[in-house]
Amino acid sequence: MVERDGDVVTKVVPNVRKQNLLPVIAENVLPGTAVHTDQNHTYRNLPAMGYQHEAVNHNRDEWVRGDCHVQTIEGFWSQLKRSINGTHIHVSGKHLWKYAKEAEYRFNRRSRPSVMLDELLSTFGPLPERRG
Repeated sequence: MVERDGDVVTKVVPNVRKQNLLPVIAENVLPGTAVHTDQNHTYRNLPAMGYQHEAVNHNRDEWVRGDCHVQTIEGFWSQLKRSINGTHIHVSGKHLWKYAKEAEYRFNRRSRPSVMLDELLSTFGPLPERRG
């Protein structure tokens, strides 16, 4: 899921059934929030959970209706897929969460890519002194 002009949150779920998707949405999205989705049947439960819900119908070639669209998250998934296909060729389900989290990290720093190297290096602690 992604906040419009904000950050993305990824979580690998076994399928798109309501028992898997709705708890993740509830953990990450405040009630009362406007949620824009595609026509997946699971999302019909969102108004009962306190969300404002609108959906676009891709089966009817509807991609945008007013403010409602899912292009931001579709773009994120497209980037993740290109990364896997272009760099890694294949990813097992066991490790998919790692690739999703890497893509999440990069996406959430898209407006300030200069911080990524410093953040990465800081996870290793101070660099050893060079001799010679």
